[in-house]
Amino acid sequence: QVQLVESGGGLVQAGGSLRLSCAASGRTFNSYTMGWFRQAPGKEREFVARITWAYGSTYYADSVKGRFTISRDNAKNTVYLQMNSLKPEDTAVYYCAGRLGIGGGRTTNEYRYWGQGTQVTVSS
Repeated sequence: QVQLVESGGGLVQAGGSLRLSCAASGRTFNSYTMGWFRQAPGKEREFVARITWAYGSTYYADSVKGRFTISRDNAKNTVYLQMNSLKPEDTAVYYCAGRLGIGGGRTTNEYRYWGQGTQVTVSS
């Protein structure tokens, strides 16, 4: 069974940085696409970034492009989200997600596996 465990959230001032981690277990993930999503209070869960495990190809939401970087460490079975130049509007619960298949992965309904989420709060 696939398990995804996020960590690294917290409180940071605007302009600061955080790195989120997603530890994946229960499968060989070469054929998987991994994504980060976020959900702010009263809003729908939205796509942030995704990476294909085998090739490392990435895709970002326009709102985070140039500020966030998604990456993976094959040896550690871990996906990261490096978040720089954080803004108050980045405040949300951030979720790691996994789907079998390479590519796509920009909508929540494509993903079968989800972590429990980690809170990121950016103060102004």
